[in-house]
Amino acid sequence: MNRLMTNETLRKENLAFVGTGGVSQQNRSRGFVPAFFDLETGRGEVARFADGRIAPMHLLDGLPAEWVVERSSCGRITAIKESVVAGFIRDGYFYTREQAAAATLH
Repeated sequence: MNRLMTNETLRKENLAFVGTGGVSQQNRSRGFVPAFFDLETGRGEVARFADGRIAPMHLLDGLPAEWVVERSSCGRITAIKESVVAGFIRDGYFYTREQAAAATLH
């Protein structure tokens, strides 16, 4: 069963992939950019700060409004729809964390 993507989800994924190419710190030098992909629509988006600048890590701020399902009282994104997964874009292709980890082994 899928669940909404939250900051806690991202934290747990980072811990699960620590020391592998499934995290930004380990794959940035190989051209991977943190991104999200909506499995429902096929739309990928680079991770961004709320002001639109490209972020060096996965952040919920800056994602498309149609992905947002929950905001805090101050308007920050706290959850996005369950069909969205975190991963990376490199050379125009989306990689899941697992795929990025495998791609950086070589």
